[in-house]
Amino acid sequence: MSRTTERLLLLDGRQTPGEGGAFETVDPATEEVLGTAADATRGDMDRAIGAARRAFDETSWPVNVEFRVRCLRQLREAMRRRADELRELTIKEVGAPRFLTFGAQLDAPVDDLGWFADLAGSYAWERDLGRAEPMGMPSRRRLRREAAGVVGAITPWNFPHQINLAKLGPALAAGNTVVLKPAPDTPWCAAVLGEIIAAETDIPPGVVNVITSSDHGLGAQLARDPRVDLVSFTGSTATGRSVMASAAATVKKVFLELGGKSAFVVLDDADLRAACSYAAFSGIAHAGQGCAITTRILVPRKKYEEAAEITAGTLAKLGVGDPGDDRTVCGPVISARQRERIEGYLELAVEEGGSFACGGGRPAGREKGFWIEPTLVTGLANESRTAREEIFGPVLVMLPHDGDDDAVRIANDSPYGLSGAVHGGDVERARGVARRLRAGTVSVNGGVWYGADVPFGGYKQSGVGREMGVAGFEEYLETKAIAEGL
Repeated sequence: MSRTTERLLLLDGRQTPGEGGAFETVDPATEEVLGTAADATRGDMDRAIGAARRAFDETSWPVNVEFRVRCLRQLREAMRRRADELRELTIKEVGAPRFLTFGAQLDAPVDDLGWFADLAGSYAWERDLGRAEPMGMPSRRRLRREAAGVVGAITPWNFPHQINLAKLGPALAAGNTVVLKPAPDTPWCAAVLGEIIAAETDIPPGVVNVITSSDHGLGAQLARDPRVDLVSFTGSTATGRSVMASAAATVKKVFLELGGKSAFVVLDDADLRAACSYAAFSGIAHAGQGCAITTRILVPRKKYEEAAEITAGTLAKLGVGDPGDDRTVCGPVISARQRERIEGYLELAVEEGGSFACGGGRPAGREKGFWIEPTLVTGLANESRTAREEIFGPVLVMLPHDGDDDAVRIANDSPYGLSGAVHGGDVERARGVARRLRAGTVSVNGGVWYGADVPFGGYKQSGVGREMGVAGFEEYLETKAIAEGL
């Protein structure tokens, strides 16, 4: 991956450099320039939307289920064949720890394409509601599910393969055409997907268009355009509000998977060492750059000091490391801008009266790259901004609670409701606490909810709708009722 490596747009089935020249993509661990990606213009986006519209309106893609299933399986197999190349690209461009590429950063979402292909092949696209006589008129009623149309998919940089494929998989399986606009920080992961689609699948021209650009305004253009029927966005809550506002002008369907400040609840009968060690590991994996990561650790007040000591000790042992190393859990953050944002929150934590049980700045000996030490903030209340706002870095906040009811109150006292976790010795008691959390996904005693068949999304300001699972697939469908007179 030398500086001369270039990645292109996929526009109407053809790879093209686009109109805006190129922009650089950088290794966040070393600041080395990896190469360039096509820097699309608003004109390029306009052509992509037009291509997607034509492919939906003028081809058999929306109605040929068998063909769509075959194309999705082709894409899965092509990505599997290139897994080694994609793995190294992901480590370099995203700064993702190698161990995660064998799961949610690469292998798992590629495999999940098969699940969506199987679902499309077995789905009940039409259902007979039987005979009735509404208003005295004998009728036979049917419900039909159909593709929504042109989908604008806007994706972030933290888990690019997972989120790109979590949108493309169900959208294509459902019969939609797609314009994919990835984050400017990780254009290559999407551009390579475009290369594979163009070269190694039978997906027709215009069905998938990949538009890489340094211009954030292209996402708003996609959301506003009346030729786009649905916008699927993953990113910050602030940007999600903007996407929703842009889409409102044409009253199009919107799916939003947004931010989180999820709680990790440790009950008083939990194995404290195991729970806090697990909270530390999961909280800083991929440098804490995950919307569903549990970054508020709620522990019994009487065990607060011990819990802080265990958590800080685990964080210190994990440290930061080269994302290419199999042993690394916490790599770099994505960019200098993101590092500065996190450092701003570390300063805020001190201003609000907090202290660092571990970390609190840049690690020694890392002159190049965008690094932040795994950090545990103690001494703050849940009302503090540090405890309430999404930081998106390896920064955990520990809060005390006074029993199950208080823990539930604190966990739910948040504008977000994306995820959560509960650890306790009595499993039924822990399940009871999990049921009371206002969150879309909850782990009990280390259970893993992630999977192609599990709907993912949040309550409150963590989003609208669900991704993955049958519910996520049906986000990309419209419902039509047909009645025949008898």
